[in-house]
Amino acid sequence: MDIKVPLDVPYEKRTSYINNLKLATQESGRLMLMAADQKAEHLNDDFFGEGVAKDDANPEHLFKIASNAKIGAFAAQLGLIARYAMDYPKIPYVIKLNSKTHLVKTSQRDPISTAWLDIKQIDRFRKQTGLNIVGVGYTIYPGSEYEHIMLNEAAKIIFEAHQSGLFSIIWAYPRGKAVKDEFDPHMIAGACGLAACLGSDFVKVNYPKKENENVNELFKEAIQAAGRTKVICAGGSSKDPKEFLNELYEQIHVSGVSGSATGRNIHQKPYDEAVKFCNAIFSIVVENKTLEEAFSIYQNNK
Repeated sequence: MDIKVPLDVPYEKRTSYINNLKLATQESGRLMLMAADQKAEHLNDDFFGEGVAKDDANPEHLFKIASNAKIGAFAAQLGLIARYAMDYPKIPYVIKLNSKTHLVKTSQRDPISTAWLDIKQIDRFRKQTGLNIVGVGYTIYPGSEYEHIMLNEAAKIIFEAHQSGLFSIIWAYPRGKAVKDEFDPHMIAGACGLAACLGSDFVKVNYPKKENENVNELFKEAIQAAGRTKVICAGGSSKDPKEFLNELYEQIHVSGVSGSATGRNIHQKPYDEAVKFCNAIFSIVVENKTLEEAFSIYQNNK
């Protein structure tokens, strides 16, 4: 795995930075992120109700999966991690630094999400607990009238994270009254380039939608725009497992995506099934398995 260490990582933190990236990607260069930040973003809509396994009503379900399945890292807010990680200390953690609920709609106000904590507090928590905290995450909404606030905060967070030897992930969702189509491939490519300007190691975006066009080919614009910032794609709402795995395979092998960030498609399943599906995703992202091999892992857990 060839790692170009950014120049804002101090010499004495280079080893920590490299080790954190290697651990999270299993030295594959690709990141399989299990995302649990929806506990704040979507409140209980994603964790209780029709089509959602009863296991998912309890937050510990998330940690049980992450502890026993193959993943690269587990992303959640520090408060949630602080309540459960004493029982799950071996998980590689990414601390999601900002979140907002989905209650205030864009029709009411353009989105804004600011940091709950700073890197000094994360560092203190890491030293105090000895947890495997490998990186931090932050959401920006390009196109929001408040984008300047989030961009300013994101730039400082990424710099301070690198100063501490942590890697960074930017969740980038074009959104607000100025954005006509947040799933437009050209718009998403711009968001990826913006994350590169912020200096982020990874950028998490929604996969584009474009009727009657090959989005796998169109998405190559985003990969190019991101440059050395690696692009990972959001898993979105729950869908048929084979369809999900097929889309993931094409994202990686046609578009050139460097991983996935999956939440609902994992945790809304019962525990045993969720672990198997995690392993199937991991097999495509990190172990370079074929679609058929990955689906077999999901079905048989071999």
